[in-house]
Amino acid sequence: MLFAAGFGTRMKSLTKDCPKPLIKVAGKPLIDYALELACEIEPKHIVANLHYHAEQLRTHLAPKGVEFSLETPNILDTGGGLRQALSKLGDDLVFTMNSDVIWTGPNPLKLALEAWDPKRMDALLVCVPLDRAVGRKGAGDFTADASGRISRGGDLVYGGVQIIKTSGLHQIQEKAFSLNVLWNQIHDVDRLFALEYPGHWCDVGYPEGIELAETLLKSPNV
Repeated sequence: MLFAAGFGTRMKSLTKDCPKPLIKVAGKPLIDYALELACEIEPKHIVANLHYHAEQLRTHLAPKGVEFSLETPNILDTGGGLRQALSKLGDDLVFTMNSDVIWTGPNPLKLALEAWDPKRMDALLVCVPLDRAVGRKGAGDFTADASGRISRGGDLVYGGVQIIKTSGLHQIQEKAFSLNVLWNQIHDVDRLFALEYPGHWCDVGYPEGIELAETLLKSPNV
């Protein structure tokens, strides 16, 4: 995982690990696409949660000013990894961001910041309709109502960017767990929301996704 913290006094941020973070799309490592998007919102700190290819990532990211949180010997999953990183991020709001995807359009982190409403939301997930989710295998993840509240199932694909309040992480008993556990808690109190991304998105979490992403980046429609 990559974590980025501190947007003035507003919030803290995290970007999530990709399975092959240094694999290249259009000549640039996937992790760098995520890092550039995070840097555009000017975080004070960026922290990488290392487990897969940890030393390769450390070597690549350290010169870019990234700090590190090491998951060893066991992987803590998305929720456990985020909770561990709170020692560096603090117990404020965070961004999480999957780095095994390509976005073509406006910065999804900036859009989320603009749409974030802490009075109504405990989590805001940036989602992409299936017809603009290139390389997506299977159905969507969520359905949104007119207000943006989401429930499971539907044609919205979670794009891997969200703003989320982290206080609920401390009530979860397991050491290793998915962020889905926290999402379910937030959903049950009607504070789980989606923002529909206006551009395109490509899943690069499998080998054929690289070609799809490079084709998307070349498309005149992006």
